[in-house]
Amino acid sequence: MKLTTIEKYLKLIIIGFAICGLLVYAFILPGFGQSLADSYPEFAHWYYPWLIFLWITVIPCYLVLISAWKVAANIGADKSFSYENGRYFKQIALYAGGDSIFFFVGNIALWLAGYNHPGIIIASMILVFFGCAIALASKSLAQLVDNAAQLQEESDWTI
Repeated sequence: MKLTTIEKYLKLIIIGFAICGLLVYAFILPGFGQSLADSYPEFAHWYYPWLIFLWITVIPCYLVLISAWKVAANIGADKSFSYENGRYFKQIALYAGGDSIFFFVGNIALWLAGYNHPGIIIASMILVFFGCAIALASKSLAQLVDNAAQLQEESDWTI
């Protein structure tokens, strides 16, 4: 498979993630939250704090998609193993790890403020775990890409 074909598929997947994220954060979460607030009026005051909190958590997700787009573009330009891609993977690791920490701390803060339930905190640990897994995988990929870029650089100097 040609690198430009891989680039196109990766970019299509990134666009798909962006559209799904937009649908979830713009329509599904507000609608689901509103239906919960209508069904359980005692929790209606939780709606806006949670909605704002969730909207803030989407910012690093889209920053990850931007970095992934740049990685895909470098793959298409035959710069798969470059220090630049290593830097993008490090950014993805920072965004995912930071978002996971923010999500965990935000859950605790909302619980302390009386806008959360301990069961939600426990259930949200799954998302925190996935975010940490993405951060670790991205950091590992950054290290591997940097090592490959160094090897490629050394072999370019060898005749």
